[in-house]
Amino acid sequence: MIEKSYKITSETGIHAQSAVHLVNEAIKYNSNIILEVEGKKINMKSIMGVMSLGVYQGAIITIHCEGTDEGQALSGLENQIYQLKIGKEY
Repeated sequence: MIEKSYKITSETGIHAQSAVHLVNEAIKYNSNIILEVEGKKINMKSIMGVMSLGVYQGAIITIHCEGTDEGQALSGLENQIYQLKIGKEY
């Protein structure tokens, strides 16, 4: 299992549009991908799960990946975070 944390810098946090992009990236991989915010953990392949977290500016998120393509999954999600300009490595 690998994990990485990011600080959300976007004024709108992870809003609907960015959540869709992150979920669409997550579903490309076979690995189990968990998004954790303030002790709450959800399946990152679920749009309802991601939206239910209400991730705001300044929040610290941790992405946990476990599986055969965990490195690729984490790298792909990190690229999405940077392309969407919603966060930076923490």
